[in-house]
Amino acid sequence: MEKKQMRQQMIEQLKQMAPHTYQTRCEHMIERLLKEPSVMEGETIAVTMSAFPEVETRGLIEKLWEMGKKIAIPKCHPQTRAMQFYEITSFSQLETVYLHIEEPVPALCEEVGKEDIDTIIVPGVVFNKEGYRIGFGGGYYDRYLPGLKAAKLALAFDEQIVEYVPVDLHDIPVDVLITDVRRLDARQERGDNA
Repeated sequence: MEKKQMRQQMIEQLKQMAPHTYQTRCEHMIERLLKEPSVMEGETIAVTMSAFPEVETRGLIEKLWEMGKKIAIPKCHPQTRAMQFYEITSFSQLETVYLHIEEPVPALCEEVGKEDIDTIIVPGVVFNKEGYRIGFGGGYYDRYLPGLKAAKLALAFDEQIVEYVPVDLHDIPVDVLITDVRRLDARQERGDNA
């Protein structure tokens, strides 16, 4: 099955989730994520503003602020498929852009350099246990992740973890996958000692 098909099928499957179930499962993931060493020790956490049926991140961001973390949110440039991160200290620094996605308003925020990100929460639709993913099809993270030294984590509902994901040469996997029922060390699954 091709990436496009897998992406579409998974999005359709996730959209069937009842709102209460979705909320409860997201809360379990957030609790688990907040205990991750790279989140507890990291100073600057990069995360996207989610849109249903992605794992909800607004509540996560509020909890990270309570922990004194700096939050970096991406701004996408559709013409070049490039992405820049900006620190937000309030949701009022966001605007809704294409596809109902919330992004930072650059004039209201400070840019965060790649080297300043300690931990990044990488979005995705489908993952395998080795941490390879099928994203939303824009290719923004595929362009951003090379050369990024930050710890790479992903939040996913357990059904988003599948046995097989097509992998391209340039694909960069995440280090740890956190679902509502388990934590997967993708580095271990890949046999990385890093």
